[in-house]
Amino acid sequence: MVINADRQVLGRMASKVAKEALNGNDVVIVNAEKAYISGNPKTVLEEANAKAQIKNKGNFNRGPYHPKRPDAFVRRAVRGMLPWKRLRGREAYKKVKVYVGIPDRYMEKAGIPMPDPADQIPLKKLRRKATVGQICKSLGGKW
Repeated sequence: MVINADRQVLGRMASKVAKEALNGNDVVIVNAEKAYISGNPKTVLEEANAKAQIKNKGNFNRGPYHPKRPDAFVRRAVRGMLPWKRLRGREAYKKVKVYVGIPDRYMEKAGIPMPDPADQIPLKKLRRKATVGQICKSLGGKW
């Protein structure tokens, strides 16, 4: 199953992807940098930067690690929707692939389904939005 993340809200998309992966389907997400996170963009960016500053006081090399690339950011959001501490959740996580842009092997597929109109929020209603790409750039990601 190939999902185009363009103009989709990250949390809603991540929950549907997690459900598909738990059902045993391989899921590919393309255009990860174009997914939206709803809310005031200034507040969303401040919260992301504050979370990125959290470090281990004893040895900062031991984590926690925060993703800075859009594909890792979206994949981490999907992981948050899975039962990670169980084998079933870890196996489902392996079935999820995320890409920035659309790779050639998926561009050739005629059936890249666009998001359902019911899932896609009109841009007029999403006045306050930040894209995953904007957040990762503010965190210092190089993509």
